[in-house]
Amino acid sequence: MLPTVETELLVATCAPTGEATHCNSAWQSVLGTVDEPWSQLAESDQEIANAAVLEAATGTLVTNQIVSAATPERDEPLPVLLHFVPVYSGKDTDDDRVISAVTVSGEVMAEPSSWMISQTQRHRMEALGRMTMGVAHDLNNLLSGLIGHIELLKERASNELSADSIRGSLSTIEQAAEDGAALIEKLQRYIRRDTQAHFEPVDLPTLLEDSVTLTQPYWYNEPRRQGIEISIEQDHEEVPPVQGVPSELREVFVNLILNAVQAMPEGGTLRVASFTDRHENVCVEVEDTGIGMTSETKRHIFEPLYTTKGDKGTGMGLAASYGIVQEHEGQIHVDTEPGEGTTFRITFPPSGGTLPEKKEPEKTPADAARVLVVDDEEMVRSIVTQLLSLKGHDVDLADSGAEALELIDANTYDIVFTDFGMPEMTGAELAQIIHQRVPGLPVILLTGYTETDKAVKDVEAVLSKPFKLEELQATIQRFVE
Repeated sequence: MLPTVETELLVATCAPTGEATHCNSAWQSVLGTVDEPWSQLAESDQEIANAAVLEAATGTLVTNQIVSAATPERDEPLPVLLHFVPVYSGKDTDDDRVISAVTVSGEVMAEPSSWMISQTQRHRMEALGRMTMGVAHDLNNLLSGLIGHIELLKERASNELSADSIRGSLSTIEQAAEDGAALIEKLQRYIRRDTQAHFEPVDLPTLLEDSVTLTQPYWYNEPRRQGIEISIEQDHEEVPPVQGVPSELREVFVNLILNAVQAMPEGGTLRVASFTDRHENVCVEVEDTGIGMTSETKRHIFEPLYTTKGDKGTGMGLAASYGIVQEHEGQIHVDTEPGEGTTFRITFPPSGGTLPEKKEPEKTPADAARVLVVDDEEMVRSIVTQLLSLKGHDVDLADSGAEALELIDANTYDIVFTDFGMPEMTGAELAQIIHQRVPGLPVILLTGYTETDKAVKDVEAVLSKPFKLEELQATIQRFVE
């Protein structure tokens, strides 16, 4: 049964001459004591209250008088609604009725103090959200530089004798950076309450192989440095695709692999498999030969903040993985015994679709374009210039909207790439001026923010940071004749 919460009424009794004879505790906490019943009111409100008491003492019912009480607990005055009621004594006839007192009742027209706490928490969460969006923007800038330099190294490594080994390592780094960017996008969607996931057909065997490669330092390099050997077995059957977000599913598989490694402190075997069960569900198994779990531990492993790793664990890895599996309409089952290892099995419904065909990389570069890049972050300007230069484009740089306009007045460009969040002049404002001065010059927005709806009407396209060379090149091909 839910408890009832009642508002405490402010009540006072006054003599017909205006002096207070009684005030309840609620009244005293808001308006004043018996000796000074209106001490918390401004002088003008005190005059209103005293006049209302004297008017009620003549037999008039005075209602809906609003005054403001200053209290030390609040920065702003409390609005109080007052009613003044005459109290009669003597016989119940018009001639013999005498007004012996005036009862004053009041209600505070503000949220209860318990609401103030939740309201403060809400404001803090809003502030945290705004701060996090700013952090996301900065991280996206960093990731843009990271991914860009990886692409540069991949291009340069193609002519080296050790290209295969270099490209393998770079691909792993690239995948980690892209997952970081996807994590930031997920955080931004959550903050702006955009929970609709953009699912696509996913090939789980390929995703599992990527996850094994990504975690190689944890199950191969580091254990061997400590004299521990962990062997890995992969067994992947041909399975239909499932609908999902690759970065989120990879997060689940990486987490399960890392947990399996930690469960084998003396070494052992890690098995990763994918197959179709008799119900035609797509299944993934991550199995270890480690220490296993008790039934008590097994019962709690998906609870947030529950961990058996002490200070080394957060208690959020499996809880987050469970949530992701649920979002993908999957189920996760654990089979474990102390000393007998652990097997995590995840089942997903098949998507019923087919995987998109992989596009062959563009062999013939587009004609060289004259490009202006505008960004207040030097690292982003640099990496965009180097990437576009690989394709033979002629690139000029500007670190502000004002400098960009000077360059546009002095030169001819085929396309402009501009950051959105810049001091003094935003990318949207710059685009408006460019379209006024040079109609037809395409302006492309590069942004680490997600709330750029107001800018869409001013630009031809929006590319989210971190971007890749193929996206820049495709944009130039699209808008430059």
